[in-house]
Amino acid sequence: MELRVLQYFLVVAREENITRAAAFLNITQPTLSRQLMQMEEELGVKLFHRGKHNILLTEEGLLLRRRAQEIVDLTIKTEKELKHGAEVISGEIAIGCGEARNMKPLSEMMASFRRKYPDVSFQIYTAIADDVKERLENGILDMGLLLEPVEISRYHYVRMPLEEKWRVLMRKDSALAEKERITPKDLAGYPLIIAKRLSVRNELENWFRQAAEDLCIACTCNLSHSNQMDMVENGVGAALTMDFSCSHDMLCLRPFEPELTSGCVLVWKKDMKLSLVMTRFVAHVKEYLENNFVPR
Repeated sequence: MELRVLQYFLVVAREENITRAAAFLNITQPTLSRQLMQMEEELGVKLFHRGKHNILLTEEGLLLRRRAQEIVDLTIKTEKELKHGAEVISGEIAIGCGEARNMKPLSEMMASFRRKYPDVSFQIYTAIADDVKERLENGILDMGLLLEPVEISRYHYVRMPLEEKWRVLMRKDSALAEKERITPKDLAGYPLIIAKRLSVRNELENWFRQAAEDLCIACTCNLSHSNQMDMVENGVGAALTMDFSCSHDMLCLRPFEPELTSGCVLVWKKDMKLSLVMTRFVAHVKEYLENNFVPR
């Protein structure tokens, strides 16, 4: 498969219409249709369900879209890295991260690094740790900001300075909101919205201890404080979430009792040859943390 044809495929998948995709790509509709049919013949699978007015991806097409996007992203990233001269500090650093308080010190480091090297840009990809680790393995991301617990034997890492504190997000008119702190017993049988990531769920179940048998999981989710707030507001349940600034009129946060905290690490692959810009940024991160934060 040619990279050009993969790019055509991604545009068609996005537009869900051959005519619009051809116009966007500035090629004729018959040419685009022929390229797609040749791709299907080459792969030996059907990629699209073709209707009168739109086309939708098959299961095989959905898989190809994911892989094609990774290939295109990695190609663009590699081209950028190779085009920059050995002594020119420029390029892009791609970082995967979850929703964490440690984005604050990370963003401070990004800003101070760009003051030194204004030709450097950052790409932030927000996802759970498992997704970030997969993209690190595939070379699409340079670094990952990961919430512990996480297996870090394959990575170099620095420990981030802030503790990530667990909170219960609830409606202000719920019985839970009358309590200053929330115990495992308080949540027994209460419908809960919790993290989908297995290692995090295990961490929470350890906090619940004996009360874990009475867990009532109403919903699991990956990320998005916004989505959690919508679900809590509409009565799906209370959300077990990381501490964040919640200014919603109908909702409030309460701390765990006993308190539960998690660490956060910034990682990069051990076997990855660092570009010049990554080498400088890693050094900048270590220096910044050493000079601005007391080790935990």
